[in-house]
Amino acid sequence: MRIAEAPWAWIAAVVIPVLLLAPAIWNGYPLLEYDTGGYLARWYEGYLEPSRSTVYGIYLYLGKDSFFWANLTFQALLTLWILQLTLRVLGMAQPLRLLAIATFLTLATALPWLASMLLTDIFAGLAVLALFVLVVHNAKLSTIERVSLFLYTSFAAATHTATFGVLFGLCCAGWIVKPLLGRRLPVAGLVQGCLTLVAGAAMLMAANFALSGHLAWTPGGAGVSFGRMMQDGIVARYLNDHCDKIKLKLCPYRNQLPATADDFLWGKDSIFNKLGRFEGMNDEMEFIATQALAAYPLWQTEAAVEATAEQLVQVGTGEGSSGWIPHTYGIIERYLPEQVKVMRAARQQHWSIKFAAINWVHIPVALASMLLLAGIALAALWRRRIDDLELLAITVCVALLGNAFICGVISGPHNRYGARMVWIATFVVLIAAARSLAARYGSASRPA
Repeated sequence: MRIAEAPWAWIAAVVIPVLLLAPAIWNGYPLLEYDTGGYLARWYEGYLEPSRSTVYGIYLYLGKDSFFWANLTFQALLTLWILQLTLRVLGMAQPLRLLAIATFLTLATALPWLASMLLTDIFAGLAVLALFVLVVHNAKLSTIERVSLFLYTSFAAATHTATFGVLFGLCCAGWIVKPLLGRRLPVAGLVQGCLTLVAGAAMLMAANFALSGHLAWTPGGAGVSFGRMMQDGIVARYLNDHCDKIKLKLCPYRNQLPATADDFLWGKDSIFNKLGRFEGMNDEMEFIATQALAAYPLWQTEAAVEATAEQLVQVGTGEGSSGWIPHTYGIIERYLPEQVKVMRAARQQHWSIKFAAINWVHIPVALASMLLLAGIALAALWRRRIDDLELLAITVCVALLGNAFICGVISGPHNRYGARMVWIATFVVLIAAARSLAARYGSASRPA
């Protein structure tokens, strides 16, 4: 690093984490989401809950004595480190540039809301960048950096099945294109990338066993897929076609199914509750989902394509983070009563956070970023000359498509699933813009 840049490095190191945590600081308490309570409760309740990682639950528990500010500080510093490291391996590391990019991401994307929230979502996009750096630029890293990236990526994979799936898809894609890219994708990097998934799976299984006594993966995949099929009308069709031959709990309710998966799974007076929730319905939902997949392959394919396309454009910030999150409030009241007063005083709990105005900026920026990112990737493929930044753009395109497929097809499209990943498209576009400006004005940076 040049001596003249040292003051800006210190300024960036202080200002960026504050910017990332600005929503939580303004709120007066870490931001909560509808699912936060389900993760936190894993430590206390000692059983596995569908779609709630015990690894992330333990992570939350470790920060409880700080009122979770330790978790947010870790998330902000981790974000700063991975943004800086990505710029460094691309030869774009200047403190002022990092500060400018981080400021834009804070103002125009969901990034600060993700960093300020007690939810796994902040780790999804960061894991894609971490995996890229670990695999592609392995030789540029110190031993401490390699170990740190390995441990973080493993942890991120263990915090959410969709994140695990995206990283798994990227590793598979890496091996597929390895013959085309040769030394650009070092074998050592690919092996380490794959091993992060092995370590993440082991971490999750160990946590599940430690907290519940069951050596198992996080449950709930069948139930969530069933909900998406129900929302698409496939479940109703299957019940109408087969209830005269097979006795199922849902048959008497086949004409009363709600319009959305969320209403079915989480509605207060839903049929799902009447039939025993996951404990009473998991086997039947898995049976119907599996059988319907085989019974209506064309319909399932069409629904999957539509869900993936819809998920790609559902990128609004703030879903599930309004003032109405009673389950999370209840968990904190039950297990952390000393935090109730502070939690209840936060602006979020007084419905003071309005995401409609925020999304007037975030959604257009997200959609434009994806279009520009696709343009960068397609132009590189057309020229058949791919530099490091363009390889990152292609990687992020694959990650966004994989995320849209996994989340859209399994869970059904939600803004939350898009917002947690799309900010990395904006990040890559900003790097491309910075590189173009540097080339134009002769200010290309030296690696720090």
